[in-house]
Amino acid sequence: MQLYSSESESDESQYWVDWFLGLKGNEFFCEVDEDYIQDRFNLTGLSQEVPQYSHAIDLILDVLDPDLSEEIQDEVEASARHLYGLIHARYILTAQGLYKMLEKYKKCDFGHCPRVLCNGQPMLPVGLSDIPHTKSVKLYCARCEDVYTPKSQRHASIDGAYFGTSFPHMLFQVYPELAVPKSHERYIPRIFGFKVHSYSGIYRKQDNYKEKQKKRLQGDSADSKEENVVT
Repeated sequence: MQLYSSESESDESQYWVDWFLGLKGNEFFCEVDEDYIQDRFNLTGLSQEVPQYSHAIDLILDVLDPDLSEEIQDEVEASARHLYGLIHARYILTAQGLYKMLEKYKKCDFGHCPRVLCNGQPMLPVGLSDIPHTKSVKLYCARCEDVYTPKSQRHASIDGAYFGTSFPHMLFQVYPELAVPKSHERYIPRIFGFKVHSYSGIYRKQDNYKEKQKKRLQGDSADSKEENVVT
């Protein structure tokens, strides 16, 4: 019994990571450098979260003992997938990982925002929680600053912790030239050309809230500058 298989006829010569990335539904993942995985400092704390941790690492690095008993092969396979996802969440916050995800973003590998007024803005994967097995991955639009469920069920079932809550925002911090203007335009419901009253009230509340938030953030920024001057 093989630990993994693919549609290819060359399974025996295929690396585990290449096989994993080639699975349908795993298009959101990038390849984690082998050197990163081999540096155990990068994996601190993961051994407590993954069953059969040592075997899972060996499988990912293609050094697993081929004589491993069949009784635990399925568990090792599942653990390797989970472990790769957890490593991936850390890796994409590094310079190398951010660059690889940037290339995928430029190719629109994560899809476009479904909101009409965002005009096809490319999206980025994001987790709503950093805790595994709690929330599935979502797609973040930097223009409307909202998140959406992936269209494909294969993508929608991926654990959001494999991308984490910080990734898209870190990407825009490291690559500020990617910043896009926020979408203030929105659809206004109308009947015979007149705004629907109930929606007008909701939008006014939203605008007032945004204005208060903007003033608060500006005030915090000013206070921070004053503290820096004093120190």
